[in-house]
Amino acid sequence: MVQVRAGAYDCDVLVVGGGIVGLSTAYAITRAAPGKRVTVLEKEPGPARHQTGRNSGVIHSGIYYRPGSLKARYAVRGAAEMVKFCAEYGIAHAVTGKLIVATEREELPRLHALVQRGRENGIPVRELGPAQIGEYEPEVRGLAAIHVGTTGVCDFVGVTRQLARASGAEIRYGARVVRVDRRPERGVAVLTASGDVVRARVLVNCAGLYCDEVARLTGDEPEVRIVPFRGEYYELARPELVRGLVYPVPDPAFPFLGVHLTRGIDGGVHIGPNAVPALAREGYGWGVVRPRELAGTVAWPGSWAIARRHWRYGAGELHRSVSKGAFLRAVRRLLPAAEAGDLVRAPAGVRAQAVLRDGTLVDDFLIREGARAVHVLNAPSPAATASLPIGREVGRRVLEMLAAAG
Repeated sequence: MVQVRAGAYDCDVLVVGGGIVGLSTAYAITRAAPGKRVTVLEKEPGPARHQTGRNSGVIHSGIYYRPGSLKARYAVRGAAEMVKFCAEYGIAHAVTGKLIVATEREELPRLHALVQRGRENGIPVRELGPAQIGEYEPEVRGLAAIHVGTTGVCDFVGVTRQLARASGAEIRYGARVVRVDRRPERGVAVLTASGDVVRARVLVNCAGLYCDEVARLTGDEPEVRIVPFRGEYYELARPELVRGLVYPVPDPAFPFLGVHLTRGIDGGVHIGPNAVPALAREGYGWGVVRPRELAGTVAWPGSWAIARRHWRYGAGELHRSVSKGAFLRAVRRLLPAAEAGDLVRAPAGVRAQAVLRDGTLVDDFLIREGARAVHVLNAPSPAATASLPIGREVGRRVLEMLAAAG
């Protein structure tokens, strides 16, 4: 059993997780309090190996999110800060704008609602008719669209590496946390799989796909479970068909944006993702199954509630997963020129979706505090976009906790 000994700290703050949120938090703490010692533990051999490094690289504008929500506030602020950060450090990025396109008449009211939401969030939005869509994207077809000028793309892995360098934190890779001993009057001691013990005054849990498990290791009950959803992508063999970013009108009943087209900083065009249940927290394909993790997902009552509530939507997503033809039909709603040969399989990602016991999909950032611990329990898209303000918010809570602990 690892134990905390008073006065024997290896660092002031111990961050678990080396993705963009964890390293943004380390960066924010060392910037706000230069004398504080920060250590980051990451189980992989390098940073940004999971959610951060396996997304479409979009700097989100914040148009989708409920006004006043953390997602709306952090995305709008974070998008501008991310562009500035990339420019300051020479990280590849571009402010491209994007189209959100309605292809069916029943989508038009939802498109108009997005216009209003964007304006409430302070985002410049231009409404387009069918002919104007072609001015931006000649191969895209739709009944109407909106153009969002503040959306962009960047290299989030490059951002994460720069945060690691600029933070001045001690970063230990290959350090998987297996046990936590927390003493509210003293601090925390963490044991890694290699047998190392790290003692800190405060622990920050930014463990992404495993954040609920790390919370329980500290003795805090997160009251949510991470249910992993895999997002599968294709690469467009003819990238010249798409100039920028093209999205469908999202269904507000489900927290995924649907299959979209994203020209990345490398000039390639990603198509996707869908959203299917993953059989492991790092289940990047149907062949990756971890029985313990799958059993934990199945045992959570919220998983069954999701299945009952969204089975029809889920069936469509599963069909697109196993049928390239079904995926192509979803793509051709936006891009009629796409052909089967244009879709080339690309690496998948897994989203760490926090789910309540009643099956509610947590739709906003969820940050909770325990004794000597701050837990980031839900960091959905736009977490990468919003990582700088999220890091400051978590850092603020940590520094207040340190001050209170004396």
